[in-house]
Amino acid sequence: MSLHSVSVSVSSFGADAVRQQGQQAFVALVASAGAQYLELREELFTATPDLPALGAAIATQGLLCVYSSPLELWQVGSNAPAAALAHTLERAQACGARWLKVSLGHFTPNADLKALAALLAGKPLQLLVENDQTAHGGRIEPLVQFFTAARVRQVPVAMTFDIGNWQWQAQSVLGAAAQLGQHVLYVHCKGVRVSSAGKWVAVPPGLHEIDQWPRLLQSMPQARVLAIEYPLQGEDLLAVTRQEVARLARLGSHAAAVQGARA
Repeated sequence: MSLHSVSVSVSSFGADAVRQQGQQAFVALVASAGAQYLELREELFTATPDLPALGAAIATQGLLCVYSSPLELWQVGSNAPAAALAHTLERAQACGARWLKVSLGHFTPNADLKALAALLAGKPLQLLVENDQTAHGGRIEPLVQFFTAARVRQVPVAMTFDIGNWQWQAQSVLGAAAQLGQHVLYVHCKGVRVSSAGKWVAVPPGLHEIDQWPRLLQSMPQARVLAIEYPLQGEDLLAVTRQEVARLARLGSHAAAVQGARA
């Protein structure tokens, strides 16, 4: 495996299409496009899925699985990890996921990291915590506090770094990479624009964004997977997806070369 592999989030194909066709319908397409990972999205299941069958379909295509959940790890007014985390871990494990991705939630210095460590002990998958678009989970400071405390207490967690989400809280993506890059394993890639309604939306990245990303990746020595999490649309969806997978693969190769030259 190369230093940076490529993942495709099924959400990139459009929430309506994924809900109508089911997530398994996109597995072969993602594999044919040259990706190494597929990211399932819990919020896009419309019925109780057959997770072992879905995991088997992903594995049969030679893909590795990431299971994404909108769950917030820490809930308001509670020091314990979210009660739903145990069940979510079981769901991710049932489909053979390598990683379970959740959001930080309302972390405080009183959070029971010992309980989190006990819940994760012996699990065959790793928990990843992502910067989301909220004021409590999308700012640099609480994420730094969480990962610093987790490292001190040897909690087996790592980070999903969403390049675009920092914009929702007017945070510096370069500053975030400098302070959090050491914790990152998985990178969500997307461009962002202000819509006609005045809201931030995810879009395919422009050249100015792509040109910035190798610099970000230099701050993430453990990052191994770059994920497409922006719209993939077109009459030939396979061709569009293959083009974007190749674009991220080249980006990863360039970043790897820069890191190697500096080592």
